Amino acid sequence: MVNLQSTVNDQGENVTQIIHFIGGIKRTYTGILTKTIKQGQFTKFTCKDGTMIVVNDSNVLCIEVFKE
Repeated sequence: MVNLQSTVNDQGENVTQIIHFIGGIKRTYTGILTKTIKQGQFTKFTCKDGTMIVVNDSNVLCIEVFKE
């Protein structure tokens, strides 16, 4: 997988993201380590607590990003 150098890195070391999925479902993830974001068909990232999240990008409508 190619790292597309996420611009979320510009927000700082840690962020909170609200991901809006198709069908109206929203999920909030806090403590995301921006240096761990790897973009592709399945975007992967790790949170401060060690949780790894994998998101299928084809199911995402938009992502809100907040500095921590």
